[in-house]
Amino acid sequence: MHSTESPGQLWAAVLGQLQLEIPRPQFQTWLRDTQGISLEGDSLTVSTPSAFVAEMLEKRLASTVTRVLERVAKRQVSVEFLVSGTSQERSPARTPTYATTASPVRTQAAPSIYSTAGGGAFRPNLTFDTFVVGPSNRLAAAAAMKVAEEPGKVYNPLYLYSAVGLGKTHLMQAIGHRLISKGLRVMYVSSERFTNEYIKAIREGSAEQFRERYRGADALLIDDIQFIATKEQTQEGFFHTFNELHMAGKQVVVTGDEPARKSLLEERIISRLEGGLVVDIQPPDFETRYAILQGKADNVGSRVPAQVLDLLARRPLTNVRELEGALNRIIAYSQLVGQPVTLDLAQQALRSLLSQPPARATPPATVIAAVAEQTGTSEEMLRGVRRDRKTALARRIAMYLLREESRLPSTRVGELLGGKDHSTVLYAQKRFEEQIETDPALRQDLNAIRQAIVARLGAQ
Repeated sequence: MHSTESPGQLWAAVLGQLQLEIPRPQFQTWLRDTQGISLEGDSLTVSTPSAFVAEMLEKRLASTVTRVLERVAKRQVSVEFLVSGTSQERSPARTPTYATTASPVRTQAAPSIYSTAGGGAFRPNLTFDTFVVGPSNRLAAAAAMKVAEEPGKVYNPLYLYSAVGLGKTHLMQAIGHRLISKGLRVMYVSSERFTNEYIKAIREGSAEQFRERYRGADALLIDDIQFIATKEQTQEGFFHTFNELHMAGKQVVVTGDEPARKSLLEERIISRLEGGLVVDIQPPDFETRYAILQGKADNVGSRVPAQVLDLLARRPLTNVRELEGALNRIIAYSQLVGQPVTLDLAQQALRSLLSQPPARATPPATVIAAVAEQTGTSEEMLRGVRRDRKTALARRIAMYLLREESRLPSTRVGELLGGKDHSTVLYAQKRFEEQIETDPALRQDLNAIRQAIVARLGAQ
């Protein structure tokens, strides 16, 4: 590092490297609005927008930041996080987004949209630029982006499935917006709308017009395919419509609430769906929930303190819609009483929602026992030094769940698992997050362990 390099330049270089090494939601939530403000000897001072952000950086990212800082500076340098003491205006924070360089979305391209009535009109805010990406949905977001860039050429069909409110419709609409911006003709319908149109066509003797209308689309986006699972006639119509579009090289995107193989769809439809790419979306982790809330607050132009965002992000809300609904309730209450959003005001606004006690941290012993049982290892092996593939994976799962379920810092996790160094724990947790993004079988194993934890808690 040159002695003339400013703290701002040094920190900018560190941020650039950190963007490549940590999950995007973590970077956007904790590091996006930080600045290097002084460099004295071997100590770099970094300003943060709030005490909460400074505390979280110290607890969760200090070791990673220090490692990258020393690599960039080419010497040992410590970092100190301080709350900014100035009141200078910062530029409005952008919503955390999935990176894209494509042209702006045109939302007024009605001639290119074959059908939205009943299927839900394209909403201008459901684009890639407003979709918050985290470990739970990164693969789905990447696949959707690829389909939007090269429709009909890769991942055709694309089948997205998840529980309610986790973003599959958002991604489908984002694909639609991008395709429309390219001048393509998009047919976007719910499966219920498709059913009604198909039955009407048969009843009125206009089946040929129905087929021509769908055949003329460049892309078919059909939401909630499970609705047609028990409707044999509609499945027949969907099968032939799908085949005609697919054989013509047109893109098909389908969403559902469970894996195609577990649905009640006909085998031939399941086979067609599994012939493309099948991707699931899991519930968001804490950082992603926080980033979603932060982006929502930015979009509506409301100043929401970090403590309020943290309050909501830590609540046992099951999906993104509930998160956004809780935030909307706070903002509406603030406007109604004419007071700024504060932690006290948020608690008043959410009194009924918060009447249930917050989810308690799972005892570490319960997590370790469940992991050992479900992975076929032992608690002694998890605490030991064995590095065979099976034990190493089980240990990574334990480290991940001790953070997520027991809410333990990396140092404490290391202590519980045989005195592992906190940097080893951080690396293992990050490695496991990367694995579950691309390995559906591993995600199923993780869910099974979580269910075993719940069962153990219920038996206690």
